[in-house]
Amino acid sequence: MLSVEAAARRGDFRLEAAFEAGHGVTALFGPSGAGKSTLFAIVAGLLRAERARITLAGRRIDGLAPDRRGLGVVFQDARLFPHLSVRANLSYGLRRRGGPLALEEALDLLDLTELAERRPATLSGGEARRVALGRALLSGPGMLLLDEPFAGIDIARKDRLIGYLERLRDRSRLPMLYVSHDTDEVLRLADETVLLRTGRVVAAGTTEEVFSRFDLRGAVGGDSGAAVAATVAGHDPAYGLTTLRAGTGTFHVPRLDVPEGSRVRLRVRARDVALFLRPPEGSSMLNRFAGRIVGIERGTGGQVDVALDVGVPLWARITARSADDLGLVVGQEVHAAVKTAAIDRRPTAGRAP
Repeated sequence: MLSVEAAARRGDFRLEAAFEAGHGVTALFGPSGAGKSTLFAIVAGLLRAERARITLAGRRIDGLAPDRRGLGVVFQDARLFPHLSVRANLSYGLRRRGGPLALEEALDLLDLTELAERRPATLSGGEARRVALGRALLSGPGMLLLDEPFAGIDIARKDRLIGYLERLRDRSRLPMLYVSHDTDEVLRLADETVLLRTGRVVAAGTTEEVFSRFDLRGAVGGDSGAAVAATVAGHDPAYGLTTLRAGTGTFHVPRLDVPEGSRVRLRVRARDVALFLRPPEGSSMLNRFAGRIVGIERGTGGQVDVALDVGVPLWARITARSADDLGLVVGQEVHAAVKTAAIDRRPTAGRAP
């Protein structure tokens, strides 16, 4: 468990934040200027705070030098030793402390075996960041800290790099603190999310909880919608579908290549949720839910956001005209439907209990 309380001032910017990070991946998330990197630097020991109390696994570390804190730090730039090969850069981490993996295991895990004798100047940005990740892992840290490690990487390479980080998360079980302002990255990787705005923590909890809070829909960025934790209940090979259990309901999504019992995170965008006063009939939508309206907010541009409880939180974004025609009010029983192909789904670590 990492526990952080910190206060700092940088010019006109004031940071005063507290949070805890446990097992798995915890995201420090928020827009540019929220204070994510400042808080990260304080935890890593790279920036002096006005006030700080930081403990890792019950050990007070805020008064220690950066290399004595038991943290493996990965920055936006790889910061490799230019005169050393990939293998030698990785071995530097082993010489410092010795991590949970052997050198050859790290090379294999991060697909670096064929690059082992090359120098950093010959590596792509993505390859260099994989080396930096391996070096941090091999140092035997109590936690990995990653400061937007995929910044400046194109989408295709970023997707592959995130895949390596997922493998590392699932293989090493090492807790990670991950700084990002990218909604898709956080939804794919983070078990817990700490949401920062203007130097303050405005929400913290599971990623599903934070991204599904109706009152935070403007703060979390990206396309508004709910994040739903689900479990694979079965597969239908004949129709190429997977059935997922979430709350008291079920979702049907295009076939996932994961075993029954696997955990999956769904992203259901508000724009993809349709509302009905009665159960929809004669519709191609397989995902249909009965539920209740728990919140209504009128926005700009003639749009209305409707918060729903259908056994899990969902939102719908409809026109003001539709909301008035349906006579929607808080507490009203309604029916919702979502297109199967519109649901984003990502396997997450572990199996459901």
